[in-house]
Amino acid sequence: MLRLAVLLLTLLIAVAGCSSAKEKDDATVGMSAEEIYRYAKSELDAKQYESAIEYYSRLESKFPYGPYAQQAQLEIAYAYYRFDQFSSAIVAADRFIKLNPRHPSVDYAYYIRGLASHDVAGSMMQRIFRQDPTQRDPKSAREAFENFSELVRRFPESRYVPDSLKRMFQLREMLATHEMHVARYYYERGAYVAAANRAKHLVTDFQKTGQIAEALALMIQSYRQLALDDLAADALQVLELNYPDYARLDRLKQGEN
Repeated sequence: MLRLAVLLLTLLIAVAGCSSAKEKDDATVGMSAEEIYRYAKSELDAKQYESAIEYYSRLESKFPYGPYAQQAQLEIAYAYYRFDQFSSAIVAADRFIKLNPRHPSVDYAYYIRGLASHDVAGSMMQRIFRQDPTQRDPKSAREAFENFSELVRRFPESRYVPDSLKRMFQLREMLATHEMHVARYYYERGAYVAAANRAKHLVTDFQKTGQIAEALALMIQSYRQLALDDLAADALQVLELNYPDYARLDRLKQGEN
């Protein structure tokens, strides 16, 4: 019994020591929600994003309800984004949207989610020329486009809409570029049906992007390789009508590939 009592006492002292050590390491001990928020915001403004994230996390842990907790949930998403932790930023923004769907600043959460997914997509496209086109995954670019699209649809009067629309335009160009690279990949390997179908998909689904003329030209080339002369002639007519200054138009009209 004595040994058991000594063991229990030792464990209690150890637990108390750990608790004391944790409190010693916690700079927010004894602070109010307002005080912790003020520290977090000052760190955020000073671009000390890792420290700001820690303060916001402690604030929400200690004071999970009320306006300061809500603001912490929103600003931690921004802090993660600026800290280049894009996946964490998306998770934090999603969480804020789920917990505060009617918050007056919820459009900002949608915007941060879009920015973070946009930068994930940008990182993917920076590697586009170093990968096999069939292995590139444009999923992140599509998700970014959908995130901005949801913001524009839900909050058409939001001040973040103009920038969201600009980024959506950039993302469509990125996706069109991806489709064009894949179509060329198929063509260069003799997969003319796949090349024609991919180029046709680009023309149909990515209108008003900078890849349409190239896609039409590839359709012409692919159809000719397949001896589908009528389809090639139709694509050539569309190309000539809409892009009369296309650099390779004369060659294509002369039957060259």
